[in-house]
Amino acid sequence: MAAMRESLEYAAAWTGMKLLGLLPRPAARFVGVSFAAAAYAVRAPLRRSAMFNLRLAFPDWTDAQRRRVIRGMIRQVGWMAGEFSQFPKYTREKIERIVIVDGFENFDAAQRRGKGVLFLTGHMSAWELAPFAQALYGHPLHFLVRPIANKRVDALINGYRCGSGNRPIEKNRSARAILKVLGAGGTVGVLADHNTDIEESVFVDFFGVPASTTSGLARLALRTDAAVVPGFLSWDDKRRKYRLRFEPAVELSRTANEESDVIENTARFTRVIEDFIRVHPDQWLWVHKRWKARPPGERPLYPF
Repeated sequence: MAAMRESLEYAAAWTGMKLLGLLPRPAARFVGVSFAAAAYAVRAPLRRSAMFNLRLAFPDWTDAQRRRVIRGMIRQVGWMAGEFSQFPKYTREKIERIVIVDGFENFDAAQRRGKGVLFLTGHMSAWELAPFAQALYGHPLHFLVRPIANKRVDALINGYRCGSGNRPIEKNRSARAILKVLGAGGTVGVLADHNTDIEESVFVDFFGVPASTTSGLARLALRTDAAVVPGFLSWDDKRRKYRLRFEPAVELSRTANEESDVIENTARFTRVIEDFIRVHPDQWLWVHKRWKARPPGERPLYPF
């Protein structure tokens, strides 16, 4: 039954993306929000996770405040679906009317060091649009992906993602490929805001609660001397455009103890992500069980 349900979901995703792509951008974004709202309404696990996470992160808020943030999150996810469906239509000229770039001098300075750039980002706003726009602005990158079981959907999604010049790196075979890209002075995008298997992580505070966080980014940065440049996409309601903001490269801790440095630098990366979310709480993906993995001996946080 699970396999059948997964196949149906993939088929629906493939069909839905194709149909959205036939619509003009405003209509595609509107329909995308309708789909996102319906999915949230019928999926109780999503609702439970979002509210639990917001209570954990913002214990002083009222539930009314949390519900407003969730409504904003649904809008952002729906808009992303609409934007994603339009990727084959986007050109440099069109993307300039949709996405503003801020702080490019920070990314440029990191590139000029010649050691490669690790693009630190997360599931913010229409996160798929960030690397797509970056490539159309003339700076394509490689990004880490997990292959989708349904090969037709996988081909469709990666075809859209790579239409502006980006290239995927399969997560299960990533180490050598990443080192090659960085060695050539390229850029690798890393989403570093989701729960990670304990074998590949360290625990650092996220909204004051230890969270299992990928240690790979810190290890790569320490061993290659690649610059770690935070970059996040956000929706600017006043200008009615997305804003892709590059921050200055994160200063790394380098001591005689590599493991200590890995933990400290991972904590620094995570604080950058948390700071962005605190400014734009309605633009992060709260439905993910970010605190699912626990340190050895600690009981699960999620009661469901």
